[in-house]
Amino acid sequence: MDFNLDETQAELRTLASGVLAREATQARIDAHEKSGQPYDTGTWKALAQAGLLGVCLPEEAGGAGLGAVEMAVILREVGAHVAPVPVLSSLVAALTIAQYGTAAQREALAPLAEGEIVLTFALREPGADLAEPPTATAADGRITGRKSMVSYAAEAAKILVPAQVEGAGIGLFLVEPGAVAVRDTPLSTGEPGAVITLDDAPGELVGRPDGRAWESLRLHALAGITATASGVLAGALKLTTDYIRTRKQFDRALAEFQAVTMQIADVYIAGRALDVAVWSGAWRLAEGLPAEEDLAIAAYNTADAALRALYTCQHLHGGIGLDVTYPLHRYFAWGKHAAHLLGGAEAQLDLIGALV
Repeated sequence: MDFNLDETQAELRTLASGVLAREATQARIDAHEKSGQPYDTGTWKALAQAGLLGVCLPEEAGGAGLGAVEMAVILREVGAHVAPVPVLSSLVAALTIAQYGTAAQREALAPLAEGEIVLTFALREPGADLAEPPTATAADGRITGRKSMVSYAAEAAKILVPAQVEGAGIGLFLVEPGAVAVRDTPLSTGEPGAVITLDDAPGELVGRPDGRAWESLRLHALAGITATASGVLAGALKLTTDYIRTRKQFDRALAEFQAVTMQIADVYIAGRALDVAVWSGAWRLAEGLPAEEDLAIAAYNTADAALRALYTCQHLHGGIGLDVTYPLHRYFAWGKHAAHLLGGAEAQLDLIGALV
């Protein structure tokens, strides 16, 4: 298989990298963290003005109508710059609505392209992982249940919520944040998170209640989370290699020590293994092919080898790696959050075992 990016995808990567390098600087992120704002509106608007938030939206909403691979390209750059913006939740939700929503629901995505709204999704339930069917229930368009680890719940214009539909299957609903009880539970990334409780909350059905829209949301979420994690590891690797080239010990750069070069090589290998699974899964998803096994492998790598590689990056930095005035701690927090969101390595191994 050839997972080299085509011309459009390569241009997207260059554009996203350029915008984020300019906007999501460490000084800017430091200032954002002190501001108490839910996300960096300056970076969010810059992404919108560059057309990056509209790339995956349908044409009737002013978008380019692109798919999962292009989403992964953008999210990998967001992860590489640990940019505090709600791109993951918004693009995953938008792609699902674009695929299964009505014409009116697709057209309602237009403000996202301008950076005027945020979208999010609520897949996780307390004590469950992403692969497990929802226990929330829906009857006559009203939903009851709880969802955890919902990013930007209070800030979103709509929340995508899966629920078991009485007499049918699993349905996917658009829910207004004002219709649910939101309990703030900030995420390790510093992003706003929440546990939401739905008590007979009204919801607008997306697609049919046959489980297909839910499956699409779940797989796009896996692709988005793992692509972001791939970028996070790439960013941490660059930070670490730059550090060991210049940090001297015993009058020699750390990179000249054989033990150090072996450890940084292991980080590189972990990143490449994750990349292969991410691009394979995203490509299969975009082509309408079975993608769950590839994405489960990407999720396992995210929660296992990639996370261990981030520990190695911390180790190679020594004490400065834990210093909050140095950026590495953000990469570690983002990687750890991705592993938690996916349910951990053992959950992914169980899923892979069931699939094969």
